Amino acid sequence: MQPLVFEPFLRTMVWGGDKIAPYKGITTDIPHIGESWEISGVPEHPTVVADGPYAGKTVTELVKEFKEELVGKHVYAATGDEFPLLVKFIDALTDLSIQVHPDDEMAVRCHGEGFRGKTEMWYVIDAAPGAKLYSGLSRALTPAEYEKMVADGTITDALASYEVHPGDVFFLPAGRIHAICGGCFLAEIQQTSDLTYRIWDYGRLGLDGKPRQLHTELAKQAINFKVEDTYRTLYEPAQDEEVELVSCKYFTTNLYDLTLPYAKDLSEIDSFIIVMCVSGNGSLEVDGESLDIRQGQTVLIPASADDLCFIPEDGMKLLTSHIGV
Repeated sequence: MQPLVFEPFLRTMVWGGDKIAPYKGITTDIPHIGESWEISGVPEHPTVVADGPYAGKTVTELVKEFKEELVGKHVYAATGDEFPLLVKFIDALTDLSIQVHPDDEMAVRCHGEGFRGKTEMWYVIDAAPGAKLYSGLSRALTPAEYEKMVADGTITDALASYEVHPGDVFFLPAGRIHAICGGCFLAEIQQTSDLTYRIWDYGRLGLDGKPRQLHTELAKQAINFKVEDTYRTLYEPAQDEEVELVSCKYFTTNLYDLTLPYAKDLSEIDSFIIVMCVSGNGSLEVDGESLDIRQGQTVLIPASADDLCFIPEDGMKLLTSHIGV
């Protein structure tokens, strides 16, 4: 199989901005784009192949047709016909709601078979001066105290707040309370799940003019109340090398800040690879075939590929994600 490029699913959000379309180099009449779902197997919104011999097919249809050739033997054995990752670009003009996601066990228990939890990560691409986000609890909190602080609108007082800059990384296992705030532009890699429990939304009205629903009780069950020393993911930046950002049971994500070509042997990786170009441009050479890639584009490399080379033109920064170490 050849590498695949998908039509992004652009989502109008009450907190969305105007950066995604120019960042991706596309024209659209869709207003307030908060999210660009680059590759999605979420049943309600599967992404569609943009061109080539599989144009018009969804990623889910391709998994059903090509199975381990597309996603890898161990991946297909674990997740079947579901494409297991959802990757996005997110543009927050204003603050997102304070929220939390369930783990796999809670997702099935509360919503039924076939539902999955959501573990995710953020890579900050750009940030306005002073932009921040919330990740984790800043102090010990009991479930009863949590409910009281939600009721009186002070829940943010118990959250760890971080001023962010390009290149910052945050890993968000299911159960970690969090929120992206205004001025953040980032890439998000996550499990294929759209289960979100909204804890607090500042009394904001939705696009329909009605108060947005809160999920106080479900969120209380989902939250991990353990307090950590820091919730920022630390790593050592390096140029023209592979830098691991996150490795967990759901995905491994690496960063490449390239000025020179970088070759990667895929023969031992039993997984697809998602490549997100977060800045610059260049090309991908997959088993001898070349494909151009530029800022804001995302490419799916099938598990059947053996050799991959990233070739920057005037510098290129990439995120790659796959299943397994």
